[in-house]
Amino acid sequence: MARYTGPKTKIARKFRDPIYGPDKYLDKKNYPPGQHGPNKRRGKQSEYATQLAEKQKAKYTYGILEKQFSNLFKKANAKSGITGEILLQLCEARLDNTVFRLGLAKTRDGARQLVSHRHITVNNKIVNIPSYSLRVGDVVGVREKSKSLAVISEALAGNSKVFEWLDWNGNTMEGEVKAVPTRDQIPENIKEQLIVELYSK
Repeated sequence: MARYTGPKTKIARKFRDPIYGPDKYLDKKNYPPGQHGPNKRRGKQSEYATQLAEKQKAKYTYGILEKQFSNLFKKANAKSGITGEILLQLCEARLDNTVFRLGLAKTRDGARQLVSHRHITVNNKIVNIPSYSLRVGDVVGVREKSKSLAVISEALAGNSKVFEWLDWNGNTMEGEVKAVPTRDQIPENIKEQLIVELYSK
């Protein structure tokens, strides 16, 4: 599956936001990349440029390519409700993101790899499609043979965040999707309305 594999700090500096998690290099150089660094004069961005940047930020955050993201927007736009919020809910419902939210991996890339390598189950069946869309009531677990993986144990040991829309059982190493997350339960610093405005042109 095609995905971004370039330098992550460069992308984080572009948006001045640690979209891939804590980044000591971003803390040191909290300005856009490039040879002129912080001294480069930047004019006021156009409305289109601001909207496009927000879409790119969301795509990089969730590790979704253009065509996938466009399809998610069409799906969100077809539903009744606030389109931007529904778009983020669809991103959160992806299997790789849910594995990350459950704390089974330290990063979304790590979660995507666990899914692709057939370590993750959904309702007791192995699913190796990172973009698989989960529904309320679905149970995400770790395959029996994979429960002793060091990478999973280390991730769980370092995870202290509990999301209200998920229910994690450490004994069985399973998590249930209890509800669709509300906007205030999604911690990503994304201005989804700008994305809606961009696609609405």
